[in-house]
Amino acid sequence: MQISVGTVTSAAAVPATMSNKEILIRLLQVLRPYRAKLVISMISMIFVALFTGAQTYMVKDLLDKIFIEKNALFLYSLTVVIILVFGLKGVFYYIYNYFLEQVGLSVIRDFRAKVFAHIHIQPLSFFHSYPTGTLISRVISDVTLMQTAVSSCLVGVLRDFFSVVVLLGVVFYLNWKLALFCFVVVPFATFPIIKFSKIFRKLSTKAQEETAHVSNMLYETITGNRIVKAFNRESYEIKRYNDQLTTLFDVTVQDAKFRCLQHPLMEFIGGVAISLFIWFGGKLVITGAMTPGEFFALMTSLIVAYDPIKRIGKVNSAIQQGIAAATRVFVILDKEPEIANRSNSSELPPFKHAIQFKNVQFLYDDETIALADINLDVPVGQNLAIVGHSGGGKTTLTNLIPRFLDVSGGSISIDGTDIRNVTLKSLRDQIAMVTQQTILFNDTVRNNIAYGRLESSEKEIEQAAEAAHALSFIRELPKGFDTTIGEGGARLSGGERQRISIARALLKNAPILILDEATSALDTESEREVQGALDNLMKNRTTFVIAHRLSTIKNADRIIVVKHGRIVEDGTHDSLLALHGEYELLYNMQYH
Repeated sequence: MQISVGTVTSAAAVPATMSNKEILIRLLQVLRPYRAKLVISMISMIFVALFTGAQTYMVKDLLDKIFIEKNALFLYSLTVVIILVFGLKGVFYYIYNYFLEQVGLSVIRDFRAKVFAHIHIQPLSFFHSYPTGTLISRVISDVTLMQTAVSSCLVGVLRDFFSVVVLLGVVFYLNWKLALFCFVVVPFATFPIIKFSKIFRKLSTKAQEETAHVSNMLYETITGNRIVKAFNRESYEIKRYNDQLTTLFDVTVQDAKFRCLQHPLMEFIGGVAISLFIWFGGKLVITGAMTPGEFFALMTSLIVAYDPIKRIGKVNSAIQQGIAAATRVFVILDKEPEIANRSNSSELPPFKHAIQFKNVQFLYDDETIALADINLDVPVGQNLAIVGHSGGGKTTLTNLIPRFLDVSGGSISIDGTDIRNVTLKSLRDQIAMVTQQTILFNDTVRNNIAYGRLESSEKEIEQAAEAAHALSFIRELPKGFDTTIGEGGARLSGGERQRISIARALLKNAPILILDEATSALDTESEREVQGALDNLMKNRTTFVIAHRLSTIKNADRIIVVKHGRIVEDGTHDSLLALHGEYELLYNMQYH
């Protein structure tokens, strides 16, 4: 469990390097599959805007024809027209709103799926840079903010744009001189929107970074709750979390301050504009250059047109949050996996002969040497044990075989084929793993065992469970193979979890097996059960065993000792003891 909040800073603090134009272009590319629905929405929006313009224009006839001329026939006809206009406007409003909402939600679904898929093609090093809480924040929080911007704000902005265009058209038609007055006022009205946009985006980026920190701390303390309790650090973690919440609170309060300021500022500008319009238009009515109906139709059009401009100001903060969130999501999507299939990759044929390490080197962060000059030939069917002090490079060596990491120098070949020249899927299909940290999913026992071969029959799953010494305790579970085992297999004991993972490896039936300290965390009784299951698993397989307890590898075909990233000894248990070197030192540390 990480203690310092700073551990996530480098991953979460993503600079907003993309411009709004670049982000919008990329969002539009995602909208392409939904063009038909967008066209229908656009056409419906235009009709909504036209009917809105008709509503404001009818104010002229309402005053001039009915209240001033007292035309009864016009009263009846206008009543019918109003009902028709409002009804049709409602129909088109529903069509455009529904289709745009559907498109917005579809885009968000697509983004979540793309980010999830992209995360899972990344190598292990990616997850060292991006903590789990940060990635969860990107997929859930950031994409949700994008949903608000795309699904809600975009709907409103497009609708309001068409409304403003039509309403200004009505104003031009009624009196072009007053229409020119609008173009003097509009720049003043849009200035706060432009000014506040930069502020909102900056604050939104900061808020999302702090939200990622909050998410990561929450994940760490929940998954590490046993350690928190064991060291009586509940108060410490609560204070640390509250401090982080306070930091997030301060940023969001700043955002709220500017959001609250923007609206009254827009209202004030609107009030000044309307007062000037009344003064100018009132003089025209007094001099007879304009009828009262025309004046009120103009004023209604301007008030209705100004309302969308104010709404744009209101949603401005949400739009900027969405743009900042999109920047962070695109940073993930733009990160090319360091380990991927080459353009000319071929399928790896079934393993038959040997795995060869030739002058293998590996450097962490291109500077820290983890492995150097590893030369190793492992023939098919050999049980190779790897021992050494912690941090010596044992796990790194085995992580190179399935290409969780790529060699920095040299090569690893299977039957003479460099593993970098074959597809990742065909390579990993031939490798099974059982690790010290048992990874199980919050699913049924059956689905966890069948994870490597989902098409397995019921009989095959039971046979794998029996070979893993797991069948007896599985049958005692409340629903047998249909029992859900909880997050990480929390409802099972350590030994039971390990035997489920061994059954999973058995069912996959891969020719190459990697065991990474598979029994080191177990008590003696559980280890005995698990070791029996491992013996079944290792039969007729080429096995790499990282062993903490040397008693478990005495009968290995071959043992190598890794120290400071190099193979320093190679032989059988007896021959290595006879050397009186590193292996004997490790052995004596455990048994004397």
